[in-house]
Amino acid sequence: MSSVSDLLRRYPDSALGLLGSVAVTVGTYGLADIPRNDATLEDLGLAPMAYGHGKTLSGIVFWLGVTLMVMAWVRIGRDREAMSLRATSATVLVWAAPLVFAIPVFSRDVYAYLGQAAVLADGFDPYNDGPAHVPGPIVDSMAQIWAPTTSPYSPAFMLLARGVVAVTGENVFAGVMAFRIVLLPGLLLALWAVPRIATHFGASRRSGLWLALLNPLLLIHLVGGPHGEMLLMGVLAAGAALVLGGRHAAGLVVLGLAVSLKVTAGVVVPFVVWIWLDHLRRERTVTARDRIGVFAATAAIPAAVFAAFTLALGLGFGWLNGLAFANRIINPFTLPTLAAHLIAWIASPFHAWNLHEVLGVTRTVGSVVMGVLLVYLWWRGRRDERAAMAFMCWAVFAVLVLEPSTLPWYYTWVTVLVVAFTLPMWARQVVVVASVVLLILFQPDDSILFYKPFESLLAVALGVLAAVSLRRRDPLRLNRFGAVLRGHG
Repeated sequence: MSSVSDLLRRYPDSALGLLGSVAVTVGTYGLADIPRNDATLEDLGLAPMAYGHGKTLSGIVFWLGVTLMVMAWVRIGRDREAMSLRATSATVLVWAAPLVFAIPVFSRDVYAYLGQAAVLADGFDPYNDGPAHVPGPIVDSMAQIWAPTTSPYSPAFMLLARGVVAVTGENVFAGVMAFRIVLLPGLLLALWAVPRIATHFGASRRSGLWLALLNPLLLIHLVGGPHGEMLLMGVLAAGAALVLGGRHAAGLVVLGLAVSLKVTAGVVVPFVVWIWLDHLRRERTVTARDRIGVFAATAAIPAAVFAAFTLALGLGFGWLNGLAFANRIINPFTLPTLAAHLIAWIASPFHAWNLHEVLGVTRTVGSVVMGVLLVYLWWRGRRDERAAMAFMCWAVFAVLVLEPSTLPWYYTWVTVLVVAFTLPMWARQVVVVASVVLLILFQPDDSILFYKPFESLLAVALGVLAAVSLRRRDPLRLNRFGAVLRGHG
């Protein structure tokens, strides 16, 4: 406790962000996705926070908390040498701690995790049967669009989820807390791996932690959500760190675990070939036999890990059934979906095209482009491990912008890898703008403000203000205005 007190005394921005995190947590009890048909909040005397004046006050507290966290994050990022690496790591944990007790915020995905696990625990096949097969408070709490759909999650994640439900049963609050506990090791793994990835390439370890883990957008979504990406990002980063450190087989085992949690992680695996071969070239001349062996091991080790979890779950490759349901998510944050919106809008005076018809075309084109681009990026990374890492990051980013749908917490897939490079100021500013805009447009009750012009413009304006603040203190010159009011101008 004394070390935390010392941290907060020595680093005021850490204390400011902690205050914001506490406020965000408190605000979620009035604004976020409260479990339905559950009397827990009423029994605790907290139900009035969710309606009337209580809800209004909760909203004020929540957004004040978000503002304080963003301010603290930007200030820490601006003064790059003001906080030590150890203090930055401790700040990540200090900011995350209150969010462990938040009501699921910005998304109801955690209820879907529990619902699909309940299907499995009840003897059904979640890859063929939706959560609606097991009615109860869990299904009542989840977004109803997913109630009849099958699970898209990989076997390791489903085994993890079944373990949670086996302990908590139909107690939704207990299930949410248990899920956070089993996902939190991902945050600890990322705290271990991110500095090692940065050090390997001579990048700033502290900037890497600031970008990937202290970002309020990702921290609130991952911990407050909570989302499986919290575990995935740690496993993904740890696998990459092991490979870069020369422990190629061990790293591939860990990356196989990442794929077994979410198949998207498989995008990074092929790049291990180039990293491994580059390490061999530094020791001796690489032969054709070496190349064949590296290619075979890179394919076989993750596949064996995935197969082991598939056998343990005993449901085969049914998870493929659920992947198609991602198409139900329609938001304009990927290029194919944005293109469909623009085409339908531009053509509307001349032809009334159904958006779903246009989406079918643009998403197909996007998938083809993505496939070709991934092969191209993989081939471009063959020069050495630095090139492999750079094009690995571009490949993951390509998936994010070209797949049918993307959500804010998906960006952890790339942020824990791009820490290998110290980003220039303009790139960090782009990250700040995007983070603030997405924090505002995705609302705590799982709604989206993108289609409201005023709110969208306000979000962009605030994002730009935060980005300018990353380079320059007090861009609005409020200190000068205060001095005038005090008679010192």
